[in-house]
Amino acid sequence: MAKKALIIGAGPAGLTAAYELITKSEDMEVIVFEESDCFGGISKTVSYKGNRMDMGGHRFFSKIPEVNTWWDNMLPMQGAPAYDDIQLERNVSLTENGPDPEKEDHVMLKRPRVSRIFFNQKFFDYPISLKWETFKNMGLLTDIHVFFSYLASVIHKREEKSLEDFYINRFGKKLYSMFFEHYTANLWGRHPSEIDPSWGAQRAKGLSVMAILKDMFGKLLPGKKNRKVETSLIEEFKYPKLGPGQLWDVTAEEITKHGGIIYKNAKVTRIHKNDDNLLTGVTYEMNGQEYTMDGDYIISSMPIKDLIAGMNDVPDTPKRIAAGLPYRDYLTLGVLVPRLSLKNKTNRRTIGNIIPDNWVYVHDRNVAMGRFQIYNNWSPYMVKDIENTVWVGLEYFVNEGDDFWNMSEDEFAKMAIKEMVAINLIESEDIVIDYHEEKVKKAYPAYFDTYAEMDTLVDYLKSIDNLYCVGRNGQHRYNNLDHSMVTSFETVKNILSGSKDKSNIWSVNTEKEYHEEAKENEVD
Repeated sequence: MAKKALIIGAGPAGLTAAYELITKSEDMEVIVFEESDCFGGISKTVSYKGNRMDMGGHRFFSKIPEVNTWWDNMLPMQGAPAYDDIQLERNVSLTENGPDPEKEDHVMLKRPRVSRIFFNQKFFDYPISLKWETFKNMGLLTDIHVFFSYLASVIHKREEKSLEDFYINRFGKKLYSMFFEHYTANLWGRHPSEIDPSWGAQRAKGLSVMAILKDMFGKLLPGKKNRKVETSLIEEFKYPKLGPGQLWDVTAEEITKHGGIIYKNAKVTRIHKNDDNLLTGVTYEMNGQEYTMDGDYIISSMPIKDLIAGMNDVPDTPKRIAAGLPYRDYLTLGVLVPRLSLKNKTNRRTIGNIIPDNWVYVHDRNVAMGRFQIYNNWSPYMVKDIENTVWVGLEYFVNEGDDFWNMSEDEFAKMAIKEMVAINLIESEDIVIDYHEEKVKKAYPAYFDTYAEMDTLVDYLKSIDNLYCVGRNGQHRYNNLDHSMVTSFETVKNILSGSKDKSNIWSVNTEKEYHEEAKENEVD
């Protein structure tokens, strides 16, 4: 008898689970419920008057073979140069018999990675690197302060009770105060001393002053190398021609081709549980009507807070923990301008000679802006007129309902464009051609408040045999794209094998070296 899987959310984790289930099982009925009218979740791509916006910037890079094979299957790697590579006569690695991005849209590009920190009107490498330009930009007195501060952190290690302790142990107090304290507080709306250190453990695995020194000087040492390469130090990444949402649009098409059903604008409001602690189905709202559908398996990528709130008969402790889980929301403003004021002083050539960064981390304490993206550098096909315009995405980390969130689009744009002038990104507000705002709720699951009791909540979720929590919000974990997909790979393996043990699903991206590091010869 055919089984039915109900999947909540058509983001990367939800669509990956749907595709894997429908292609690897013979008699599984798969239904996906998506609250919005588009695919990809926070990995969606928004098109505005021919210019495309990436919600947060998504590098497609993984050391997990299964993930890379999956991506290549959906969008094959380019076999000919992209538009900007042609114009700049830039060498790029190509795949034999791969599609030509100038002629076909279903193609994954290979893009150069440049991400820097903007601090005191100067650029610093991201992550911070110990090279002459860094020391020169900081100045001699600051260099001395950084050195002794780091030395003190080596001699006396703090007990890591907070994210602040985590960063000071690895970089020293001075570098922490310059490059981590303000940015982290801006990102999360909380001081790092209030945030669980596990967030840093996930986002900066192996990254420290000593790690950077080893990375710099290890190349000079003779003998067999066994150096680890960190994901935050990669120089190239894959990127869909038309932005990250393109991959999920293609995936959704494949799911429906194989017989899967995807409901858009379908908001799951209740999850039904019986006396045997098994889920029996969901209730959802669509077109102003309420419907209920039964199912044998529930795969949820919706925020845990909403999942538990919509479930009946949840004990008081997990209900309280879930209700207290915090999130950070996201506002971005796409701004179209004819040029940028910041000068390209690198040896990387770009169309219009704009700075080559994919995104820039703004560490200026005088503005609320957290980062800005330059969509021209992600893909030349993200910009309608790449020869004559620059399409910039200004990113702000906010809380739903706060002053920024409640601003009108014009009010928010006026404020953000003033900040562009303040940091010398553009010379004047008058040069702005157009702008467009996007809001994303619960973009970042946060690591404070009741997160400290997360293990108790996970134990409860595991106890429901036919419930599988996947993805960033589904597990309340700051997963990268590939890790979100792997939670779905593991889920489907469990469903098809009949395994009740979910430790493999919840262990993704928690173990120290789980899929995050690879030996050098595995990467090359």
